[in-house]
Amino acid sequence: MADRYYTLKVAGVTRELPVLNVTKDLAIAGFIMLGDNELVDACARALAKKIPAGIDVILTAETKGIPLAAELARQLGMKRFVVARKSIKAYMENPIWVEDVSITTKGVQKLCLNDPDIELIRGSQVLLLDDVVSTGGSMAALKELTEKAGGEVAAEACVLAEGDAANRKDIIFLEPLPLFPAQ
Repeated sequence: MADRYYTLKVAGVTRELPVLNVTKDLAIAGFIMLGDNELVDACARALAKKIPAGIDVILTAETKGIPLAAELARQLGMKRFVVARKSIKAYMENPIWVEDVSITTKGVQKLCLNDPDIELIRGSQVLLLDDVVSTGGSMAALKELTEKAGGEVAAEACVLAEGDAANRKDIIFLEPLPLFPAQ
């Protein structure tokens, strides 16, 4: 159980986030949207107002971005969105993939797309979407995957920009999220 918390206010919703060590020097506020319909809905509504016109498809990484992508796609009137899977599945006949390193995932992971998702992305203006951008590693992997699939990244968006990511001008986000010293 965490002994430190950070009060987050985003899109009119307040949450107490546990502050957890990820290295001996660094701690992060644990932001989890999975299962929090109120938070997902509010953030998707707020992000929808900031997304530029002309987006054809939303691409997110498995798992935490899925509910946000689903609700944002609904808000934008899209019938589908694409999820980059974290491993090649048996049903994937001609998958493409890239490797990703994230501060919240131990080690290297793959992000994979299969034929139907590749077809949705090919020739499309793609919105890359994640719950939190910190180092930018996951977004860079999604960008590489989009390009491999023949799409063009039109914009990058997230709910929270963590640490130095809040200074970036190339991402759309709702609120900054500080980093913390480990304790």
